[in-house]
Amino acid sequence: MEITTAMIKELREKTGAGILDCKAALAESKGDLAEAEKALRKKGLAAAAKKATRTAADGLIGYKCDGQTAALVELNSETDFVAKLDDFKAARQILAGLVFASSELGNTLDGDVAKLLSMPAPADLPGATGTISDWTQAFTAKTGENTQLRRFCRFVAAEGAALTLYVHQGDKTVVLLETKGCDEALAKDIAMHTAALSPQFVSRDAVPEKTLADEREIARAKAAQSGKPEAVVEKMVEGMIGKWASETVLLEQAFAKDDTKKVSQVLAERGAKGAAIVRFARFRVGEGIEKKQTDLAADVAAMTQ
Repeated sequence: MEITTAMIKELREKTGAGILDCKAALAESKGDLAEAEKALRKKGLAAAAKKATRTAADGLIGYKCDGQTAALVELNSETDFVAKLDDFKAARQILAGLVFASSELGNTLDGDVAKLLSMPAPADLPGATGTISDWTQAFTAKTGENTQLRRFCRFVAAEGAALTLYVHQGDKTVVLLETKGCDEALAKDIAMHTAALSPQFVSRDAVPEKTLADEREIARAKAAQSGKPEAVVEKMVEGMIGKWASETVLLEQAFAKDDTKKVSQVLAERGAKGAAIVRFARFRVGEGIEKKQTDLAADVAAMTQ
């Protein structure tokens, strides 16, 4: 019996399994949708779609850098147990290598995840099948935990610039830094600082106008509550903005290795003339993902009632 696109689509919608898995199941069942669905359920592939709705806030960062091109990939799992599996550890590095080698993915901090997921799974990816999206689904079925490729970045250094990679122990926080006029030691120190103090912007000029306007609005509202004259309120607002910048702007942060100096001062003292930080990417596993908190005792009690 001919296996049509419509049949594959119907089975995929019912089970959430990958396209190639659906096609194979239909071929084995000679087009019998019920038998094909049963076969997928036996393999655990039909359950993968439901698992994909669970929070995946653990995992590892994959990375590759040669000084001129670099890539970071965040591959998530639900628990550290799965993140420690050899196949998982290998997968995030293989995916980073793919991003590194794929110029069509651009030169960007915010990579197009949908585009990456639609690409063919690399042959050396453990259990490679179909697209990368299909692979994440198959890996979810295999481990019993939701596996998600959350984000990636790909940097190509500008002329005269260089890329530096800092990987914190455990591969859960990784920083990619693009600099000009910095030797290896200085670039590494700034990358380590970035990992520790998690700045959001390189310089105040890089802060979006709306973000700065919002901060000023908040600062003004707080200062106005003091009841002091307008001139004093203005000074208070500038002081609050300065404090905010010292916490979020890389060049204005106190340097991690010597908090008597700002990063900008260290850059000026140790870098070449015109030394600059061009941009950075700081990936920390699960950052911004809200983990669901559970009460094991309460869950067990509810199940036994």
